[in-house]
Amino acid sequence: MSGKILRRLTGALLALAGLIAATTLAPSASAHGAMMVAGSRTFLCYEDGLTSTGQLVPQNSACQSAVAASGTTPLYNWFAVGNRAGATSGGTVGFIPDGKLCSGNSNYYDFSGFDQANANWPVTHLTSGANIDIQYNRWAAHPGTFRLYITKDGWDQTKPLTWADMETAPFSTVTDPPNTGTVATLQSYYHWNATLPANKTGRHIIYSVWARSDSSETFYGCSDVVFDGGNGQVTGLGSSGPPPPTTTCQATYSVTSTWPGGFQGQITVKNPNTTAMNKWTVSWVLANGETVVSAWNGTLTTSGSLATVKSADWNSQVPVGGTTSLGFVANQATAPAQPESISCTSP
Repeated sequence: MSGKILRRLTGALLALAGLIAATTLAPSASAHGAMMVAGSRTFLCYEDGLTSTGQLVPQNSACQSAVAASGTTPLYNWFAVGNRAGATSGGTVGFIPDGKLCSGNSNYYDFSGFDQANANWPVTHLTSGANIDIQYNRWAAHPGTFRLYITKDGWDQTKPLTWADMETAPFSTVTDPPNTGTVATLQSYYHWNATLPANKTGRHIIYSVWARSDSSETFYGCSDVVFDGGNGQVTGLGSSGPPPPTTTCQATYSVTSTWPGGFQGQITVKNPNTTAMNKWTVSWVLANGETVVSAWNGTLTTSGSLATVKSADWNSQVPVGGTTSLGFVANQATAPAQPESISCTSP
């Protein structure tokens, strides 16, 4: 099973290779982790949306519906389904409302689109009672306890998930499991062996709860699975919707100068089309703790760890093969890092 997920993750990294230099990916604000085996909704929708340019454009219809409800920010922050509003970590019944389990009622970003009841979520195929190598992404390292729950027999997947739908006791619990890989990369994850519940058939949800022992923060996730004799195969990626659109513009990110506590950056926008381009929008994911304080040659907006710049009146027109650029100043306590992904669209 681990070989299959590694091959899929390698494909995801190759999709970004044309966009990002071969550097370690930096974590985003409020970035911590999510299930990769069995894949959570946010992680598999991220994989479903990967394009050769790094832009995230979901093809799966359930992922598309989630984006329609919550925007694209959850795709770039698939590892941040968390809630720190509790007095202690690990809150479940009475803390996360019914119908909000898959989003964790997050107070970071709007993940509510992933609470939707939809039969078309990407799904992992498993065998009841079998052993499984759980892999939980380690986008940021924290001590704590993982608990995995599963839906009861007869769970109605046409309705939003509630606590009454879940078995009351977790089928797997582990504290501070071993980990591998460089933190804040797709190859970094906590892992442990779990025995899947016996006598399960058909569609279910594995629900993950990661309670930090060093804060009140807890992370949640829904992994759609089907017990049909499978061994970790994933289906539903790219299974519906139109293919990713042809890139309408290209964006290249560079750091032009640095100083203690900050740096200046530049993004070059290129028109690769056979016709002139009118208006453009560039978006990129900020590195951990990074904040953009000013920008020029465009209009800047930020949402969580996502920065967006729209063209100004004087540089919105880009001729065939032509380029324009925008600049920005950012605060960052550590050395500046390449963004995890960057996208350019027009108009």
